[in-house]
Amino acid sequence: MLKDFVKSDIPEEEELTAKLKEERARLSAFQMKIKEAGLPVMVLFEGWNAAGKGAIIGKVIRNIDPRFFRVATMDREPSEDEKRYPFLYRFIKEIPEAGKFRFFDTCWMEEVVDGVLEGKLTEEVYQKRVHSINVIERQLCDNGYLVVKLFFHISKKEQKKRHDALRESKNTSWRVQEDDLLQNKQYDKCIDVFDRYLVDTNQSRAPWYIIDATEKKWAELQVLQFLNQGIDTALKNHAMSVPILQNTFPMHKLPKLADISLTDKVMSEEEYDIELKALQKELRELNNKVYRKKIPVIIAYEGWDAAGKGGNIKRITAALDPRDYVVEPIASPEPHEKARHYLWRFWTRLPKTGHITIFDRTWYGRVMVERLEGFCSENDWQRAYNEINEFEKELSEWGAVIIKFWVQIDNGTQLERFTDRQNTPEKQWKITDEDWRNREKWDLYETAIDEMIAKTSTEFAPWHILESVDKKYARIKALKIVIEELKKALGEKK
Repeated sequence: MLKDFVKSDIPEEEELTAKLKEERARLSAFQMKIKEAGLPVMVLFEGWNAAGKGAIIGKVIRNIDPRFFRVATMDREPSEDEKRYPFLYRFIKEIPEAGKFRFFDTCWMEEVVDGVLEGKLTEEVYQKRVHSINVIERQLCDNGYLVVKLFFHISKKEQKKRHDALRESKNTSWRVQEDDLLQNKQYDKCIDVFDRYLVDTNQSRAPWYIIDATEKKWAELQVLQFLNQGIDTALKNHAMSVPILQNTFPMHKLPKLADISLTDKVMSEEEYDIELKALQKELRELNNKVYRKKIPVIIAYEGWDAAGKGGNIKRITAALDPRDYVVEPIASPEPHEKARHYLWRFWTRLPKTGHITIFDRTWYGRVMVERLEGFCSENDWQRAYNEINEFEKELSEWGAVIIKFWVQIDNGTQLERFTDRQNTPEKQWKITDEDWRNREKWDLYETAIDEMIAKTSTEFAPWHILESVDKKYARIKALKIVIEELKKALGEKK
């Protein structure tokens, strides 16, 4: 793309000034439409150093109410703490809320191309990073985001000229680092790497726009034109449905809930006590090994109301070092969470390497409660199966152990437990009117759950069914599965 880039003619000064005034006014007018439509806008500024990205960001944001935007300045390399999370983690944390702008002074591109130029990324890792970027950009666009990607392009001669000008003054010389000078010396090598990245990540939903950054006013006009054009198109298409992608992940087949036997899954109190003590001891030892080997662990719980998720989680956490785990109880999203991509609040709760996060309810709410209660469109929840598989694949590729439990009981058992909670004062806090309302939709939920399991029980993140009419049985089964999966990750089980 860079090698084939043909510069447009720069307008005469009078025309340039008039067009700038027009595009600035358009952007100023668009901000209220963006707020009203709930359109989140991400603008990624990439390009050669000394190309003027920072100066143009400063000019563009003057046209926007400061309450509606933030500028994210990303470091060239992740911090030591950020390195303990997935590659995309530090960037996804910064995505904007609906109706607001987020301007990125470099984003995920810089970390990838620098890694290639410095020999830190193998070809295999480069391909994985590019795939991850393409997936998240597509997901963001499919979920209503506008992603505008701008590459500021200048020649080798122009870059050197700017470096020299900056170095002449002691007030600006600090802005030219050794890495900047090296980029100019290796300009031809850099343009090859940049060009390949732009081609590899140029998607119809999120295309690249190359900015001729030779002259500042001209660069600003190009940025405003592309940004306004993107906003105008996004506002017109904001309510449109997007294609449902075909599943391409290998699946682990499980029976439908109605075909799972519950009556024979029982355990005596004596047997339970013996097994519980032995399994918790074994899990405690594995917890230490997982921490030492820096393996991240994600345990996700879903299940019927009153199925026993809480007691199940307690028996697992009782065996863990309290410094190494956190339990995330997931309720309805807060306003700032609801205003972002639905997976954002889970990305930001991921464990760092060596730690364990247990989710009490998960991202699967998208294809259960949100689906059945009408909190998202049919296109949203139909699309979510593949998006969730992609999310879990990203975590699996990162090295996370992903253990997903569905805690299963029958309709009659739930009614007994609801009634017990209703009639027992110290348990009444556990039962709500919403729980009773959900019981009326049991059959609808069962259909949705069967579909969810069928479409998201992948080989890298399969579902495990915990038969929980006898809670003791379910607790022991969960402990055994966690132990087995951790042993696999540690290489202790073939």
